[in-house]
Parts: sequence; C-alpha cells; structure tokens
Amino acid sequence: MQIEETSLPGVVALTPKVFGDERGFFMESFNQKAFEEATGCTREFVQDNHSRSRQGVLRGIHYQLEQPQGKLVRVVQGSVWDVAVDLRKHSAHFGQWVGVELSAENSRQLWVPEGFGHAFVVLSETADFLYKTTDFYHPESERCIRFDDPDLNIQWPELPVPFALSEKDQAGRALKAAEVYGKP
Repeated sequence: MQIEETSLPGVVALTPKVFGDERGFFMESFNQKAFEEATGCTREFVQDNHSRSRQGVLRGIHYQLEQPQGKLVRVVQGSVWDVAVDLRKHSAHFGQWVGVELSAENSRQLWVPEGFGHAFVVLSETADFLYKTTDFYHPESERCIRFDDPDLNIQWPELPVPFALSEKDQAGRALKAAEVYGKP
C-alpha cells in the first residue's frame, strides 16, 4: 500500500496495490492491519455507504457533532474531487482544507478522521462513491458548511455543468456561524 501524507495532519491518501492482467484486476480494498499501520490509528468501522451521482453533483461539506464519523472513502466507478476540512477549533489547521482526486483508475482512498468536514464533487459523467464510517449516521447531529464559503476558499475544479446541490447543502452555514468541534 502506498501512503501519502496530505497538508492536513491525520488526513492520509492510501493507494492499495492493484494486481492486473488481461483478465482484469485484484486488489485488497481494506485490510485493518494495513490501515492501522498507514494511519497510525485504530478504528472500528460500523457502516458502509454507497452513493451514485452524476457529473457536477456536489455533496457536503458534511460532519456530525455528537457522533463524529471518521470516513475511509473511495471511488469504484468514475472520478471525484474529494475534500477534507479541519473543523477542530483547537487545531492549528482549523479551517484549512485538502483536495484529492479519487477515481476507479487511480484506486486512491482518503482517510478523513473525526473532526473533519467532508465533501466531494463528481468530475466524470457518473461516479460510484463508497465509504466506511466509524460511527452510525445520526441526522440530529449532522451539520453542513457551505461548499463556497469564502473563509475556506476551496478551489473546486471547473466543470462543463453547474454544480448540483441538495436543499440541505444549499442551506449550509458559513464557517464563522457554524457549530464546530471543540471550544472556541
């Protein structure tokens, strides 16, 4: 497994070994021991999710306050621009973000630890996005920050179609007004 540190401590890009030939390919998409060695943390994953979205769909920036979720994310069809945002008020990196392209072709995965917001936009015609979470979905504690918050200044890729957002994502709050992790 190839491990890439990102500019945000704790957020790690992982690329499993892919063995391929004319018949197709094989890869170990998750191995608990390899994950722990790569990230330096022990987590129990309790839920797997799968979404399919069309080009331009932007989901996020999502996080849960009372039941924070760590997410191990990957794409099995298509490609996305995946973003993690540090929302830990006490962190020296608070409000900073990192973006990574995840695709079926590059097999990269991104570990987004608890305390970070998460978002992605679909680059390809469609994308199937899979993620493992360390806690269950808890709608009462879910929060959303605007993808275009000027204080975050996320550099989203330009696409030939406009971004498509859910009502929840359209109603996201500004970082300055959002409830985040930790005390001010």
